[in-house]
Amino acid sequence: MFVTSAFAEETAPAAGAGGDTHSGTSVPAEAHGTFPPFDPATFPSQLLWLAITFGLFYLFLKKVAMPRVGGIIDVRNDRITKDLDQAAKLKGEADAAVAAYEQELAEAKTKANAIGQQANDAAKAEAETVRKKIEAALDAKLGEAEARISSIKANAMKEVGSIAEDTASAIVEALVGGKASKTEIAAAVKSVAR
Repeated sequence: MFVTSAFAEETAPAAGAGGDTHSGTSVPAEAHGTFPPFDPATFPSQLLWLAITFGLFYLFLKKVAMPRVGGIIDVRNDRITKDLDQAAKLKGEADAAVAAYEQELAEAKTKANAIGQQANDAAKAEAETVRKKIEAALDAKLGEAEARISSIKANAMKEVGSIAEDTASAIVEALVGGKASKTEIAAAVKSVAR
C-alpha cells in the first residue's frame, strides 16, 4: 500500500501524551475525505495500473490460457471426428450384417419352401403308390370274387338243370299222369335253357 507523507504525519503517534500507548492509532476527523479510488488526484496512477494489469492479463490469456483452451478444443474435435468415423464404420458393418442376415433369411425361406414342396411331392408319390397297391389288391380280390361267383354260378346252373329236370318230371307226372324218361326231360330242359 502506498502511503503519502501527509497521511503518515496525521496518523503518527503523539509522544508524551499522558503515557497512553494507544493514542497514535486514532484517526483525526479531518483525515476522513473521499474514498481513494474515487479521488480525482489518483486517477492517472489508477489508469496506469489498469493499463499495465490489463496488458499483463491479455498477454497471459494470449500466451498461456488460450493455447491451452485451443489445444483442448482441438483434442476434443479430433476425438469427436474419430468417434464419428468409428460410428460410421460400425454403422456400415451393422448394415452389412443386416443385409447378410436378410439374404440368409431369404435363402432359408427358399430352402424351406423347396423342402416343403419335396415333402409334399414325396407324400403324393407315396400316397399314389399306396393307392395303386390297394387298387391292385382290390382288383385281385375282385378277380377272386368273380371267379368264386362264376364257379358258384356254374355249380348253381348245374343244379338248376337237375332241379329243372326234377320239376319238369313232377309237372309231367301231375299233368299227364305218366312218367317221362329222364333223357327226354333232360333234352327238353336243355333246349329251353339255350
